[in-house]
Amino acid sequence: MPVKVLARDKKELRLRFIGESHTSLQILREQLNSDSRVEYANYFPGHPDLDDPEFYIRVKGRTSPENILKELISAVGKDLSTISL
Repeated sequence: MPVKVLARDKKELRLRFIGESHTSLQILREQLNSDSRVEYANYFPGHPDLDDPEFYIRVKGRTSPENILKELISAVGKDLSTISL
């Protein structure tokens, strides 16, 4: 999944997920908002035919938003890999 960094500083990160669906972004948003290190996380879909969704993360404390995002994506990936049908 291609990701474009739109804005970055010590406590905030704004990304554009190229070609990604609402399903995966909703899972990511829920996981981020349940993390005590995250102050706020949300995504903005934009126009369905014209815009790729943008994701926004604001963190508390000294942990970088990039590190938290990488940790949670890894954890979600592990959780999904254990699903059996």
